[in-house]
This record gives sequence, structure tokens and C-alpha cells, in this order.
Amino acid sequence: MKASELLRRATTRLKASPAIDHWQRDREALEAEDLLAHALGVDEVDRALEVPERVRRRFEAMITRRARGEPVQLIKGFAEFRGLRLIAKPGVFVPRDSTEFLAEQAIRRLRGRRNPVAVDLATGGGTVALAIANETKRVRVFGTDVAADAVRVARRNAERLRLRATFVRGDLFSGLPARLRHRVDVITLHPPYVARGELSELPDEIRKFEPVHTLTDQSEDGLGLVERAAAESRDWLRAGGWLLIEVSPDRARSVARVLREHGFREVRSTKGGDLKITRVVVGRR
Repeated sequence: MKASELLRRATTRLKASPAIDHWQRDREALEAEDLLAHALGVDEVDRALEVPERVRRRFEAMITRRARGEPVQLIKGFAEFRGLRLIAKPGVFVPRDSTEFLAEQAIRRLRGRRNPVAVDLATGGGTVALAIANETKRVRVFGTDVAADAVRVARRNAERLRLRATFVRGDLFSGLPARLRHRVDVITLHPPYVARGELSELPDEIRKFEPVHTLTDQSEDGLGLVERAAAESRDWLRAGGWLLIEVSPDRARSVARVLREHGFREVRSTKGGDLKITRVVVGRR
């Protein structure tokens, strides 16, 4: 069977799946092509190619997994993020393209500083922390997470990529060395901002495949961790340091209000990248 026909069938199947959030135009076609390229072991699919039977079966098995909601990154076992190939493993939050803008905002504020320090809270597999380490000279990067599995994956990613970053287990700032107090230039956070009562409304691809603690802090408004981060970060940021928080568009105004209430200035909601589905709310100490 030709690749073009395989892709057509796979795209139709993914579009019909109730487990997938169909928010992005052509998302299903893009994912089908990504998975076929992975099955073939190529960077780009030649649509005129006659796909061998063995590869076809492997590809169709991957499409079955995707149609059930399993994220593409978990099916492949890795995620691409700002040119880095990161391990994607069940039980650890899956890196999303939308988070690249959070990393970009952090890197922009760190460049040009002498020996800058960055802290990534709720780091997961180290996605943002490692992007910062890769793109900022002389930076010291620390990542924290409450989950031991996440910290292990972050350390493995750092070792594989030969990037210098320190990952510790801790609830927000706990676990960080005390010497970093009032010396951090940028703090990043992609918090679990889903309100407790909204979990059941999430699509299967998120609700069934992401750890609950990465989705919600169990607060009624989803802002519990944001409130804590805003309050506690003032003890860690140096004067003029930045707190950057990635949220969905419907949460941006509320998060900005929290930052202002905790004394941050230059608070604003920024939007960028190709996807334009999230906001990075920024505030300066």
C-alpha cells in the first residue's frame, strides 16, 4: 500500500476518535505523518512510497494507540523540544510544543546577564530547564518536582544530552540550596491549573495519560499552586528577577491578578509562537 493511502486512512480514523481533542486544524494529518515517518525511520514521508507490510502493521498499531488517546510522544518514546530529543515516559508530564514559548521567554530574559541563575518549578522531565541550559551561556539551572519519577527522567535527559542542570525532588522551592535565596534571575512554572471540578471534562488524551498531580492542585479555582509560587518566589528572586507562568488563555487574567496582589510589577500576558493557544504571564520583582 502506498504511503498516501495509509495516511488518508489513518487521518480519517484519528478525526473520528472521541478520545482526541481536535483543537488544531490538520492536527490528525500531521500526527499520522509523524507516526508513519517514525515507523519508516525517516525524517519525511515520501507519499508515493510503497510501504512494506511489516511497517504498515507497525504503523497501524500506533494509530490504534493514538485513536485511544495515547499521546504521540509516549507512542514514540520521545518528544522534540526546541531541537532537543527528550525521553517521554508514562507517569511524567508529556512535553508540549506550546511550552516552547515559555522557554523562549525565559531565555530572552537570561541572555546578557552575568552568570545567571534559573529555576524551573514542576519541571517534569526537565523540558524547560534543559532548553534554558542548552541556549544560555554560563547559566546555572535548577529544576524541582514533587515526583521522583519525573526527577529521574530529568536527570537521564540531562545526562543523555550532556547538559548541565541540577534536578531535585521537592514541593516548589523545597529541595533548592539555601544559597540561591534572592539570587535567582528567572523562575518558570507550568502549573497544574485545572480546577478540581473540571477534571472530568478533559479529553481522554489528557485525563487518562497524564498524572493527576500535573493537571490539578485540587483547588477549586486551579490557582492554588500559582498563589504559592507567587508568594514564595519573592524570597528567591533577586531584585528585578522575573516569574514566568504558562497558563491557558482563560486563566491568564486571573494569574496576572495573583501576581499583582503579591507585589509584582510589569505584569502582562504574552502570547507567541505558532500555536497561540497558551499565555505566558510575566511579572518582575
